[in-house]
This record gives sequence, structure tokens and C-alpha cells, in this order.
Amino acid sequence: MAIPILMPALSPTMEHGRLAKWLVKEGDTVSPGDVIAEIDTDKATMEVEATDEGTVARIVVPEGTDNVPVKAVIAVLAEEGEDPASVEIPSAEAPAAPAGGGEDARKGGAEPEPRSAAAETASTEGAVERSATSAPAAETADAGGAGRIFASPLARRMAKEAGIDLSLVKGTGPRGRIVKRDVEKAIEEGVKAPAVAGAAAPAGLGDDQVFALYEEGSYDLVPLDSMRRTIAERLSLSKRTIPHFYLTVDCVIDRLLEARARINATAPKDADGKPEWKLSVNDFIIKAWAMALKRVPAANATWSDAGIMLHHHVDVAVAVAIDGGLITPVVRRAEEKTLSAISREMRDLAARARGRKLLPEEYQGGATSISNLGMYGVKEFAAVINPPHATILAVGRGEPRPVVENGGIEVRTVMTVTLSVDHRAVDGALGAQALSAFRELIEEPALMLA
Repeated sequence: MAIPILMPALSPTMEHGRLAKWLVKEGDTVSPGDVIAEIDTDKATMEVEATDEGTVARIVVPEGTDNVPVKAVIAVLAEEGEDPASVEIPSAEAPAAPAGGGEDARKGGAEPEPRSAAAETASTEGAVERSATSAPAAETADAGGAGRIFASPLARRMAKEAGIDLSLVKGTGPRGRIVKRDVEKAIEEGVKAPAVAGAAAPAGLGDDQVFALYEEGSYDLVPLDSMRRTIAERLSLSKRTIPHFYLTVDCVIDRLLEARARINATAPKDADGKPEWKLSVNDFIIKAWAMALKRVPAANATWSDAGIMLHHHVDVAVAVAIDGGLITPVVRRAEEKTLSAISREMRDLAARARGRKLLPEEYQGGATSISNLGMYGVKEFAAVINPPHATILAVGRGEPRPVVENGGIEVRTVMTVTLSVDHRAVDGALGAQALSAFRELIEEPALMLA
């Protein structure tokens, strides 16, 4: 009986995906755990593993196809003894590739967490139970620094359990990937370290190498949860693929602090006599940065291979620290909102973020980011761009500093901000214009009320 391979759901809300590449061809024999395809997401490339043994009778969806529905049949396996040529394609066949195929620009925005192979299988019924499962594409530098190790998630799990160093295992899967049978062979026959031809420094250390440096019992090992893994994957991808450059300015914020105090003093009170809202310095920063990007619209951008996306509104993602990591709820159309509206919205978003009650649409997407560490006493820092954004504004502490004014030295409250910029989408002069507009607004807050 033919075995359908279905498009897996890489997140609870995923409805469609892009089949980036097939790693097998019609006529190939596959076994459970073999990596057979790659699916692109905004976070990473996901590998699809076979969960059944058989011969690839028919590839239904060609590689490069966008918008493949979840649970659509993407390929069909023939069981042992079954003639692949006689296999019929199930009626749930995926639709033809849309015009443009793999060249369509993918939508920006952060994507929900991929489910594990076990969760993927458990969430399906009937024929879906025999579909492929997915896991993040695993790539780590090998011990010699000469390349990267490509292995299926199943092979990695088996190697870890058996204490096998994957850098010493030869892969026999598609494109030299290490698959289940390779690890089984290594377990049975053992592995030997190859001769080192030089003294090249390693590009990265595997778990076994790291653990070997520390005495057992001298540390506590905290398992990685999905949030920490996603942060690591996204920011590693960012630094690896986005050409960052940085612009730093000092902003005098005495007028802002005075305006904040006056506005808060006149804020309306509720029935208990408490202020209905209270502006923070961060509320002014969000508003000023949104208005700055509205003034310099070419910097309100996102890079894609199809072209530079210029956003109609400024949706500002604001980093909020939570237990075990951070999340970036988005203030939509921040350039249009009043300071009090931004204040109320941010308080609600931050509270629900810390309680992990945000909806995906409340933290996905956005056009730019703000990370403020001033409350921790940090003077200045440079933040890593959060894909697919092209900019992130890193805000330091406001503190008294000597400032030269009219030939004399005065003490003013100064706040240092650093803008990290994706040079593919925003050039230096353009980034400088946006940062200059921000400084003008933050130093003269009356301009935000006009």
C-alpha cells in the first residue's frame, strides 16, 4: 500500500510552507530517520525525516514550491514488494506551484516555535500519522574547523546517547549527511580520530569537547528550552548573515524628563485616585523612534531577496525580559499613537509577556526593534538585529555628564543610544539621518506632541 508523505506543520499556527529542496529522488530507498527534504522558514531551514521505509515512488511537489498547505501530499513511498510505477497518488495531492514558484518573496516576521518530531506525529490522525516529521536543520562546525557537520536529528540523538563524536563519523546520506545507519555503524565498529594535518584552531566545540574541559560535578546543567534554542538560532543567524554596522549618538534628555514630570502630574485619575497612566522614558523613546522612521521612510525597511520592503507604518518591537529569555511585543502604528496610548499598551503587553500570555500576532513581525538596558545601569551597548528587521535601537542609561554649551561646561542628563543597521537595506548616511531625527525629537519632546 502506498505511503503518503505529508507537508508537516512546523508550528501550531502554520498553514502553508515552502518546500525548499528535495534530498532524495524518485527510485531512492529511504528508512526511518533519513532526511529527505528541507523546508524553509523565516527562522531556519527545517529538515524533514522519513518515518517509514520504502521506495520514493513519486515526488508530488517540486522543490522551490511556495505556499504548500500543511498535510498536503508532497511525495509517495512504495512499500517493499510494491511496484513504484503502479503507485497511485492520494486524492489529497498538493496544488500546483503558484506563479513564480520559489522566487516569491517570503513574508517577514518572527515565526512560532517548531514542534518536535514526537509532537508532530502525535498531532495527526489516520494517514497523517505516517507523514514526515521535522526538526531544525542541525549544523555545527567540525572539530577540525574545515567544514560543517550535517546530520539528521535522529542521528544526533543516537550519537549523543552513545557518546559518539559526530565529527569522526562519515556520512552516507544525501549530500554526505550523517544518518541513522552511519551512527549504528560507528557504534558497532567504533570510530578513530583522523590524523591532524596542521595546528588550525577549531571553529567551534562540540558538547563532548566542552564537557571535557570541566570537572564532573563542578557545574549544574540547565536544559535548553524552546525559547532559548530559538534565541540562539535567530541571533546566530543574524550575526552570520546580516552585515551589521553601528551608529552612536549622545542625547541630552533634560527637557524630556521635565516634560515627563509635568505630563504625569496632570494625568487623569481613576475612581481610586490613582493615575490612569504614567509615562516612562521608554514611552518617549518608542514614540520618538517611530516618528524618526516616519520622517526617514527609506530606513523603515526590511531586506528580502526579491527587494527592499518599505513599510507604510512603523511597527516597533520592544524587547521585554522574561524568565529564561526575552520576547518582543510589537506596538503597531506607533507613529500615530499618543504617548499615553503607547504607555497603556506597553504596560499591558509587558505584563502579559511576563505571564507568557501574548498571542502570536502580538509579538510577530514589526519593522524595527528597541532594546533598553538603561534601567540596569548600562551606559551603552550595541544590539544584534532581530530578523527580519533592518534596525534595532540600543538605549543606555541617562546620567549626569559634563556637556560643552556656548563655550562653557554644563552638567546635563545624557543618554547614549546606538543604532544597529542591516547594511543590505539601509546605508550609512540613511541610518545617520534616522538617528539624527530621533535625537532631535528626543531632545525636544514638544515636537512629538505636534
